[in-house]
Amino acid sequence: MDIAHLIQTVSIYALPVIFSITLHEAAHGYAALYFGDTTAWALGRVSLNPMRHIDPIGTIVLPLLLYFSTSGAFLFGYAKPVPVNFARLRHPTRDMVWVALAGPAINFAQALVWGAALYLLQAGEVSEPFFIKMCQGGVLTNVVMCVFNLFPLPPLDGGRILVGLLPYRQAYWLARVEPWGFFIVMALVLTKIINTFWMLPLMGLSFDALDALLSPLRLLLQSGAGGA
Repeated sequence: MDIAHLIQTVSIYALPVIFSITLHEAAHGYAALYFGDTTAWALGRVSLNPMRHIDPIGTIVLPLLLYFSTSGAFLFGYAKPVPVNFARLRHPTRDMVWVALAGPAINFAQALVWGAALYLLQAGEVSEPFFIKMCQGGVLTNVVMCVFNLFPLPPLDGGRILVGLLPYRQAYWLARVEPWGFFIVMALVLTKIINTFWMLPLMGLSFDALDALLSPLRLLLQSGAGGA
């Protein structure tokens, strides 16, 4: 393992990863508070302070171990989940969907911001590779986090969204999977099933959506450069 390359990679991805994790978890907390559950607020988890969301093992140790052991081929980590008491939401079934959706939605919004920053750097003729790669890393990190968390299996956000949308009987049986959901997801990740049939197709759609949403900015910057 090239230590210099590792340090460079960590430097590029540190800020995007911290923002993606912090805002993802904070978004769940803010949404829960908005819909009536004060659990996360009372515990100080409705916060933009990264230290309140970082899990020493899941956010730091595990990703580094996987990065070293697989020579950068596989990387996985997690933050401390924001506690939500869905029973305390004003409309538990409906509001659970919005609380769960808040995390992936804020990641998609961050990908949009990083993409806009990349276009602005390019328009300003900033050629420093570090900043260009950081913006690209910001887009990639947030798209990955958004798509992965939308996988429809509890305890991931997509699973909670599906539980909130399904009829009671089907929702009940899907919710019962949650205690084993993490291990099922890990097995699907290690066998590359999620990557092949979920991550790659939905990431492609996400990049297309980002490109479409950012196209007016790109055209505006191009016309400005052409006029100059």
